[in-house]
Amino acid sequence: ILLTVSDTKGKSLTKELKDAEAIPLLGLEVGAEADATIVGFEGKIKITGGSDKSGVPMRQDVHGGARKYVLLSPGVGLNKAETGTRKRKLVRGNQITEEMYQINCRFDGIIPETKEEKPDEKPKEASKEKPEEKPKAKPKEAPKEKTEKKPKEKKE
Repeated sequence: ILLTVSDTKGKSLTKELKDAEAIPLLGLEVGAEADATIVGFEGKIKITGGSDKSGVPMRQDVHGGARKYVLLSPGVGLNKAETGTRKRKLVRGNQITEEMYQINCRFDGIIPETKEEKPDEKPKEASKEKPEEKPKAKPKEAPKEKTEKKPKEKKE
């Protein structure tokens, strides 16, 4: 299960949980609070949503953990619909099950800087400089001529 945690300042962190680590989250509903020690922080995280392996979103007003076809107005699970239109769409209930792929959470504090993030910034800067050097190193080649096929003549 991927656990995406965002903080009050808008920074987010994604952590992959193994089966044994995800057990405390199973059975919780959208809007419930859990202990943030799962992610390695002190405090609480609030579950705000998620999706299953095929991308079906969780919906807070659908009870249980099963997938259901629900008549929706624009909002979670239905985008780009005109005002007043409703459509029957597949959504997942508000309970976390083993079939979930991603769970979105909000951390009540600020996510601290980690040592892993700082090395990631340096390769990004280096990759910006490399594309400028590549065109100079490669010489231009003459375009290849296309061979035209002549239609076969009929023998009489």
